[in-house]
Amino acid sequence: MAGSDPTTIVLIEDDPNIADLVDLYLRNDGYRVYQANNGEAGLALVRDRAPKLVILDVGLPGQLDGLGVCRELRGHSDVPIIMLTARDGEVDRVLGLEMGADDYVTKPFSPRELVARVKAILRRADGPTRGAPTVLAAGEVEVDLGRREARVGGDPVALAAREFDLLAYLAENRGLALSRRQLLDGVWGLDWIGDERTVDVHVRQLRKKLGDGFPLSTVWGVGYRLD
Repeated sequence: MAGSDPTTIVLIEDDPNIADLVDLYLRNDGYRVYQANNGEAGLALVRDRAPKLVILDVGLPGQLDGLGVCRELRGHSDVPIIMLTARDGEVDRVLGLEMGADDYVTKPFSPRELVARVKAILRRADGPTRGAPTVLAAGEVEVDLGRREARVGGDPVALAAREFDLLAYLAENRGLALSRRQLLDGVWGLDWIGDERTVDVHVRQLRKKLGDGFPLSTVWGVGYRLD
């Protein structure tokens, strides 16, 4: 496997027009892009290039579609994943997020918006601000901002990048009732356009993975509070 380059992105998209357009915008912003047009080739590229982020089309040809690729990646990697989908149904979005995707963009989309989302995700993945506390505790859960690691009872718990971002934001604002809109703005970014129920999907995943020792309360009519 090649060493990880902080600008490397793997793009898995079978439509050559979309792939080349996304490739152009990303390269113009200084990213190194490797393309694959099916799931198997995409997984091989991820193994070989160790990218900092994967852009993944849901509707890939063959037996391994984008949801299958996402499932395979999450079996061994926490690389951030942005899913591209022509399917605008809630079920497809929820499935992708529950499988560990960090964000999704519905076709047709603005390449500039996609690049902005890439930058936002990678910026958060760079770690905490210098001088800030690096380990925060919430019940039985430790949130290690420096290592980007969540631990329960000292044991690491595998989280997708966006799941960790949400957990870190909640931990940094412990005791405050945060609305879904506040969480979207703080974690996904002010320019993110999408359904507020995205927050609920990620909260379900955090509760499932972190267990009963995760003291996250639902504040009815508002959002969530980490105690």
